[in-house]
Parts: sequence; structure tokens; C-alpha cells
Amino acid sequence: MKNNILKTKKFWVEGLIMTFGMLVAAMAVHFFLEPSGLIVGSITGLSIVIFRLTGIPVSILSFIINGILLVLAYFLIGKEFGTKTVYTALVLSPWLFLLEQFFPVTESIMKDPWFDLLCFVLILSASQAVLFKINASTGGLDIIAKIVSKYTHADIGTSVTVAGAVICCSAFAINDLRAVIIGLIGTWINGLIVNYFTAGLNTKKRVCIISKDYEQLREYIINDLVRGVTLYEVIGGYSNEKSMEIETLLTKDEFAKLMEHIDNNQIKAFITAGNVTEVYGFWIKDKKKFKQMRHQF
Repeated sequence: MKNNILKTKKFWVEGLIMTFGMLVAAMAVHFFLEPSGLIVGSITGLSIVIFRLTGIPVSILSFIINGILLVLAYFLIGKEFGTKTVYTALVLSPWLFLLEQFFPVTESIMKDPWFDLLCFVLILSASQAVLFKINASTGGLDIIAKIVSKYTHADIGTSVTVAGAVICCSAFAINDLRAVIIGLIGTWINGLIVNYFTAGLNTKKRVCIISKDYEQLREYIINDLVRGVTLYEVIGGYSNEKSMEIETLLTKDEFAKLMEHIDNNQIKAFITAGNVTEVYGFWIKDKKKFKQMRHQF
């Protein structure tokens, strides 16, 4: 079974995404967070506080704290999330160590805490959103946020903000009020941007079509796009004529293919489309596998 998983394209693609995503996160920490002295709500931020008080390297501290949280992730969130986060957490510390050794930074690159904060939050949020998309995380704070989100059904960005704000207050041990407030603002912005990026990655198109050629469209959506459809009988308020309406959920690329199919075949249709950011229940992710299963029945 394990050998089969290792041979899948999904395994290697997600492995590369997680590895690169953690390099991006490590760069954000090393080049913008550490030299600025800001403590944004994160496990790395907490590690920086302990480092300033004890002298223990940030890479070692983050490894220890993440190790404790990984156990919680495995049992409270799920094996897939826990396993992937184990990998990302293990990758983060080596990336930080390599950056510390080959690209040492002793002072703020941007020379301004606000610019350091903005660069750090933008880069880290993009990394977090991509990893959340494949049911992984950067570890640390993301684990706490994922647990909060799972059991309270709050947005992942809101969970990041709440958990981060609590950790951010630990900065009172080494920083003044101004620095702590900047960190809290950064934590809040981080949550907003994570929500924005996550919504963008998860956006689907809810498409409603009224057409006399609804059967042709239904077959195209089911057989070519491999998506489900729902049919409704509708009555025109002006003409009082009965028609059929097709409703379906598509990705942006699939919606573009559908519109191209309608144009190429000169299908007359009234179409409305809106964005949907969350989908619960059955959603086909592996179309090839689904097609094979369907042909078996």
C-alpha cells in the first residue's frame, strides 16, 4: 500500500509543494521577522521570545514546540493533516538552519518595522494558504488554528488571528507596548490575508443555465467536465413558458471550457454564474479515478 502511494503523482507533487512552501515560510521568518525584532503571533514568534530570554537558537526551539503540537494534530485533526504537518515541521528547522548559516542577517533589511511586518505577513500568508489547500500547514500556530477551526467552525483566517493574538502577547516579556501592538496588527492582517488567499484558491463557480438544449449541456458537463448537475423545471414569469434549468458547480477552468463549448456549438442559453468559496459534501477531486469507478458499475 505504501509503495503504491509513493508511485502516485499526487504524492510527489504535494511533497514538492510542501518543501517549497516551507522554504518560502523560512525565508519570511529569517529575512523579515527575526532581524526586525517583531513578535507576530506564531510559534516562531514565541521561539524568538524564548531565544531572547535564554539564548537557545530559534531553529531548535521551533522544532521542540512543533513536536508537541504535531502529536495534537495527529490525534485531534486527522492522520493526513498530521502526517503532512510532521513533514513540513521537520523541513522548517533545516531550512532556517541553512539560512542562518549561509545568509546571516543581523539587522532589519527594510530599516522599518512596518515594511518588515508587511513583507513577512504577505509572504507567510501565501505559503499558509497553499499548504491549507492540500490539507497541510506550516506547523505551529497553524495547528492550533486548524484545531480551533475544526471544532468551532470558524474561518481559518479568524482562527489564525485568535491563536496568534494570544501568543503575540508573550512579546511583553522582551518588547515595549509599541512593538507588541505592531505584532498584534500583523497577526490580524495575517488572518485577513490567509482568508483572502484561501478563498481565492477554493473558489468555485455556481452556474445556472436555462436552455432548450439542456440535454446536450447536461451530457457535456457530466461526461466531459465530470461534474454533477441538478435539473429544475422553471416557468418564465413573462412568457409563462416552462423550461429546464441546469445548476452545477465548476472550477474556473471548467467554467471557461463550458462557455467555449456553448459558443462553438452556438447553443442559445441564459447563463448566470457566481462565486462559491466553500463546498461541503461530495466533490470530485480525482476525475480519472472517478471515471474508472463509474465504468465499473
